[in-house]
Amino acid sequence: MAAVPGLHREPARADHDTIWSAGGNAGRTVGVIGASAVGRKLLELLRPFDLHALLYDPTLATADGLDAELVELPELMARSDVVTIHAPELPETRHLVGAREIALMRPGATLINTARASLVDQDALTKAVARGHIHAVLDVAEPDDELFGLPGVLLTPHVAGSVGTELHRLAAGAVAEVANIVAGRPLRYAVDPAAQHLKA
Repeated sequence: MAAVPGLHREPARADHDTIWSAGGNAGRTVGVIGASAVGRKLLELLRPFDLHALLYDPTLATADGLDAELVELPELMARSDVVTIHAPELPETRHLVGAREIALMRPGATLINTARASLVDQDALTKAVARGHIHAVLDVAEPDDELFGLPGVLLTPHVAGSVGTELHRLAAGAVAEVANIVAGRPLRYAVDPAAQHLKA
């Protein structure tokens, strides 16, 4: 995950050769949790690389067209070198990745969370990182001096789409949607409440 220049914080003792595979990533397995718009875009971006993609999303019956192997969550956690979370924050997704799931991860694997902090049991994550079992790249997390000070943790501030000229793009997009409403045109980015599950 690309950090925002000048805004990410690297723990002083972090060993980046363990977080970022110095020997390359060819042939590695990436587990994607949630076939959201972001999750699908990530799968698309992974296609040119020599990686194997696993996907967990209970709302899907097939992963046809996604270039990923659809599996259950425990299998994804156990087989992946990198697990990346792209599911929405809902009551049923709280601690979706809990102590049991984290314990299934391969030694030295990396957990990436760019979704919402509540999807991960942070106490369980802290314990796993502290004992050197896994590494974490966190774009979202609850404030936690213990976790944030651990080697093997890379923090970014969840503002990649909200800095610099991106703010102008966001404002222009909001104004355009209001104009669509006023003119009676369909919204470009309408949200379907019926679709708000893991796939949302």
